[in-house]
Amino acid sequence: MINIKRFIPVLFVLFLANTALSQEMVNPVIKSYGGIFDAPHATEKPDPNMEYKVIIDVATGSSKMDDPFYSISNVARLMNLHAMGGVKKENMKVVLAIHGGAVWSVLNNDKYKEKYGIDNPHIPLFKELQEAGVKIFVCSQSMMGRNIDHTKLAPGLETATSMLTTMTTYQLKGYAALKF
Repeated sequence: MINIKRFIPVLFVLFLANTALSQEMVNPVIKSYGGIFDAPHATEKPDPNMEYKVIIDVATGSSKMDDPFYSISNVARLMNLHAMGGVKKENMKVVLAIHGGAVWSVLNNDKYKEKYGIDNPHIPLFKELQEAGVKIFVCSQSMMGRNIDHTKLAPGLETATSMLTTMTTYQLKGYAALKF
């Protein structure tokens, strides 16, 4: 017969080990999106003394319209990861150039609801990104190609001549280019 009392200390140790190894995601800058895990063991980390200038080509949309697109949520991860590495929000100069399939995210709530029957889930994410200093530009070429009225954008979004001109302009200003 097995003595259950002998297994209680083993179960307790396993429980403690599991609790110590599990981590919760954190959101140091963009509080509602882009959760990350702290990585104190990492040897390559962001330089907290640098100014990061990043232009992001955001083209990827999704067929799932009730959640923010991963391509846009990933910008929140970028901001949170740098903050976790000690980079101040003021040292993050981030610009988005939204175009292609991601352009459907930029509609104001009324137009989004008219098209998809639900509130635009991207609007709160855009707001948090903008509050963190992220500039968000929407490609006029993508909007016109899809018959999207430039006056029907989510609050705070700006139009650009194109993603191509925005990308080249910011790259020549010294911004590192990423594609999501």
